[in-house]
Amino acid sequence: MAECDLRHRLALAAFTAAFVFIAGVTAFAGVMPQENTMSTHPYVGLWVTPDDYIRYELLPNGRYFESRGHRERVYHGEYRVTGDHIDYKDDSGFIADGEFRNDVLYHAGVMLTRG
Repeated sequence: MAECDLRHRLALAAFTAAFVFIAGVTAFAGVMPQENTMSTHPYVGLWVTPDDYIRYELLPNGRYFESRGHRERVYHGEYRVTGDHIDYKDDSGFIADGEFRNDVLYHAGVMLTRG
């Protein structure tokens, strides 16, 4: 009887550990929570490089589209703004971030201003 109880406890512990791990991964991979309502957030809108080659469209629903040159909406995914920091998670799984300073978005060595 004690051996059965021990196996039951070990199985329960393994299940609990797996659940906690999967819940953590799912929370990161799921819809990123927003600091406040993005529909009224001052950073929502179009951001472009000086040559208009790269364009980020930050939508009020926490989604974004990135266009390059003549290719529209080449990349897309979710974004989250915390203070002046932005985190992106592309639908392909690529993760990136950036900073807003003096109405300029700095991202991966690129500067974007309002379009």
